[in-house]
Amino acid sequence: MTHIVREVDRPGSKVNKKEVVEAVTIVETPPMVVVGIVGYVETPRGLRTFKTIFAEHISDECKRRFYKNWHKSKKKAFTKYCKKWQDDDGKKQLEKDFNSMKKYCQVIRVIAHTQMRLLPLRQKKAHLMEIQVNGGTVAEKLDWARKRLEQQVPVNQVFGQDEMIDVIGVTKGKGYKGVTSRWHTKKLPRKTHRGLRKVACIGAWHPARVAFSVARAGQKGYHHRTEINKKIYKIGQGYLIKDGKLIKNNASTDYDLSDKSINPLGGFVHYGEVTNDFVMLKGCVVGTKKRVLTLRKSLLVQTKRRALEKIDLKFIDTTSKFGHGRFQTVEEKKAFMVSTSPLPPLAWGWDDSWAVGPISLPPAHLVASAEGKAGLAPGGPELVYVCTREPIGGGVFVPRCSLPLTLPTVLSLQGPLKKDRIAKEEGA
Repeated sequence: MTHIVREVDRPGSKVNKKEVVEAVTIVETPPMVVVGIVGYVETPRGLRTFKTIFAEHISDECKRRFYKNWHKSKKKAFTKYCKKWQDDDGKKQLEKDFNSMKKYCQVIRVIAHTQMRLLPLRQKKAHLMEIQVNGGTVAEKLDWARKRLEQQVPVNQVFGQDEMIDVIGVTKGKGYKGVTSRWHTKKLPRKTHRGLRKVACIGAWHPARVAFSVARAGQKGYHHRTEINKKIYKIGQGYLIKDGKLIKNNASTDYDLSDKSINPLGGFVHYGEVTNDFVMLKGCVVGTKKRVLTLRKSLLVQTKRRALEKIDLKFIDTTSKFGHGRFQTVEEKKAFMVSTSPLPPLAWGWDDSWAVGPISLPPAHLVASAEGKAGLAPGGPELVYVCTREPIGGGVFVPRCSLPLTLPTVLSLQGPLKKDRIAKEEGA
């Protein structure tokens, strides 16, 4: 999660045309791959599968879903089926199946799988799901699905900006919990015998059983839940290469033109970096990090002003989510921490008794002396700035020479730079 700043567009409200800060969730959504088509016929007892047609080429991450132990298997899944797409008899059979689906089916769904190799997760087994195709006739649906076989479907082809969607997932598991934590029943008085975090009366003598509606201890969390009406604030594009350069500025806005990605400094805690397309949702979502979510089109007709509001993002926070983050980008942090940034070991070879800081010249001007201490190459700057342990006005200047930087000749920064301010150590 992170937070954003946006301008509210709600005429008549007190916050209209004002900036608000809101929490948002980043959901990484790499493209899904269509690998099959399923046709259903309507029967008096519901839908029944009529035909299932798979694509010619199916990736290993999808095949893993059909095995309990991929490592010990012979990995023969779909090896015979894919030959249907290659010989003439198989092609005739596939055309026959497609035509029969157009003739008899009422519902067309595609089988799609996720691309786990694009995510920073250990899991290699893809998730499989059926997605219903809506709109048009059955023949048009089937033709659309057939064109999409083995093709990637990005998230921006399914969802749009400012849309209200539903999020389906599994909540965080809490383990075995009592009634007070699980059902939020009221605690009994302090002097209650044999415990007070209980339900005192669990029902009448008769009927001689406990009703389902009575709060009892048991499993809390790790439940399948559907959250409706989550607003999409932004559909972002992942990293891409353009003109030979890696483009990462998917967290920039019209008001914040800084070149930064959606990833906070150090990445998202317990997740990593988001490099693919992503969806920014208002508020939180169910489940832990790395847990799969299903995004669904809303089943309701949205009429409220909040649901139809246009989102105008001004700022997306990218500070570190581990502690109190202060910097939006790595460059901003480096500019602030330049005085404490470490230098190569060669630059720290001079006498530590009086010079302990970095020098203000490129490393190319540094050479190593016979004693292994840092010196200056000929042709470098006339004076080199050196931070001292107790700087006089911020540091000292050392004349350019090929000797080690243990020279006691220094020039303080008090006042303008003049030759007469060069002071020599006694006995030098």
